[in-house]
Formats: sequence, structure tokens, C-alpha cells
Amino acid sequence: MLITLKSKEMADTIIKKLKEHPWLTNFDKEKDTLRIEESSTGKGMTISLPGIIARWENEGDKAVEEVVYYIQETFAAMGREAVFSGSEKGIFPVIRSTSFPSESSDGVPLVTSSHTAETRIYYALDLGKTYQLIDENMLNAEGWNKEQVREAALFNLRSLKHSAKADSVAGNVFYFFNSNDGYDASRILDERILKSYQEKAEGTLAVAVPHQDVLILADIRNETGYDVLAQMAMSFFAGGRVPITALSFLYEDEELEPVFILGKNRPLPDKKG
Repeated sequence: MLITLKSKEMADTIIKKLKEHPWLTNFDKEKDTLRIEESSTGKGMTISLPGIIARWENEGDKAVEEVVYYIQETFAAMGREAVFSGSEKGIFPVIRSTSFPSESSDGVPLVTSSHTAETRIYYALDLGKTYQLIDENMLNAEGWNKEQVREAALFNLRSLKHSAKADSVAGNVFYFFNSNDGYDASRILDERILKSYQEKAEGTLAVAVPHQDVLILADIRNETGYDVLAQMAMSFFAGGRVPITALSFLYEDEELEPVFILGKNRPLPDKKG
């Protein structure tokens, strides 16, 4: 009940900051979400409020301002026609949870590729301050196919600069990729990164993509490391603007294997593969 009350307060705060825009808003008490859409087209977006509240508790009003900015830029992007031609370098892959919608707000299938049992790859056209997920209508209009989009996205991803901050906890080493370019989690698809960190790892390489703006690589050298990673992943997942999964993965033989962290530090492979 406490979360619902806080969610209503957060929804009211966001709505107040959006009062200059002619958008319809609807707070869903049961789902703890706020729906924002254009009255003329019905197009819009739904944001999860508990995650914003978690960020607000850590960052204060900055978290709310970023969410409002994200909403405004997303609606601005909806009003622009996305064109591939001449913008090929702006195509990138984005990681989302498998529970993320597979269709646009207009019911058009989004272009996706399988990844893991917990995550799916979507493709986006970067529009500067935001990006638009690519759907099949966009492909048809440009005369592209899914494989062309996939190849362009992965090529562009590899061209992005990356760096990581390292932190040691209980004898384990954790690396945090947080460039804030919208594609931090996407770097899980860059095999060069995963292989290079696996080669220098003294233990087992584990990976987590709790939300869109962070990739965590972990050199797990003892059993405590699994618990630490699980706690980190859950904390980031709860505070992320676009949550993906609180589950971690083991990287072995160039494959990602989802693991559950149970009880006394033991990872249990996900039998669903």
C-alpha cells in the first residue's frame, strides 16, 4: 500500500511537470504505472513508477527531471519520420526483457532477434537525444531486410568507445560500463569485450544487464562473488529507467547461461536454456 501511495505522488509530480503539453495521462493504481499518450493518435508510452521512485530516493529531483526529459524527447521522436537512407550509422541494437512488447503502439511488429531466455534484441534508429525502435513498416518503406539491420547495428555497436570502472569486493572484481549513451547494456553483444575480459579473468566471468544504461562484468573468484553480483544486479534493476533483468549470466564457451543465485552463494543454471 505504501508503494501505491508513493506511486500516486510520483505520478502527480510528473503530470504537473508535463502540464504545458496537451497529452492525456492515466495513473494505473494496480500496475503502478503512468500512461501518457497523444489524444489525436493514441500513441504514447507507459512508464513504471517504482523504478523512478527508487532513483528519486538516491538522486532526488534529478531523477524526475531526467524522466520528464525522456518523455518529451520520446514524443518529439514520434513526430519525426524515421529514415534509414543516409542514417545507417545511427542503427544500433538495444537489449530488452522478453516481457517487453513485441509490437509498436500501432500494432506493427518490431524487428527483433533472439538472445537469451531472459532478454531479446531490438533495433533502434538513433535520433540524437532519443531513438526510435525499428518496426516492419519502417523496413518495408526503406526496402531493407532484418539481416541488413542486424549487421548494421552490430557494426555500429563495435564502433562505440567503451570504458569500465573496476571495483573489488570480497576478493572479486566487478567492472561497470556506464557511458550513458543509451547503449551500455547493448555492449553485451560485443563479443570482443566479453572475450577480452574473460581472458584476463582469474575466476569465472559473469555478466549482468539490469537496465539499459549499465553493463556489469564480474570476475567471480569465490562463492561470495555470486551473492554480491546478485545484490548489485537487483539494486540496479530497481533503479533503472528501462529495467531489463535482475538475473545474471555466466559467460562460457562464447555462450551466456542464465543463473539463479540461491541460498549459500550457489549458482543454479536455468534449465530453460
